[in-house]
Amino acid sequence: MQAGLKGLCPRCGSSGLYAGLLRFVERCPRCGLDIGSFNVGDGPAAFLTLILGALVVGLAIWLQLAVNPPWWVHVLVWIPFMIATTIGSLRIAKAMLLAAEYRNAAQEGRVRE
Repeated sequence: MQAGLKGLCPRCGSSGLYAGLLRFVERCPRCGLDIGSFNVGDGPAAFLTLILGALVVGLAIWLQLAVNPPWWVHVLVWIPFMIATTIGSLRIAKAMLLAAEYRNAAQEGRVRE
């Protein structure tokens, strides 16, 4: 949980898991863990977009029925809200998935012959 919430290395717990907004560093600066070898992929992005999209649609319907604002109010409210919540929660979800892969020693699937 700490790795996901604070962006910490899953091995040593040092900060600096991200090189940018959503891009991981190649190696942990403290312990040298090869973070680039983990395959987080697009799973967190798709998962969060579906969850947050359903939440935004529900809130937009509620706002429309409660206040009946013009369409441009929905654009001004929901587009920035969706972008901010997706990016903010994507950092947490990616770090948590990376920590889970490290903890469980996840690898590519192989077919046994």
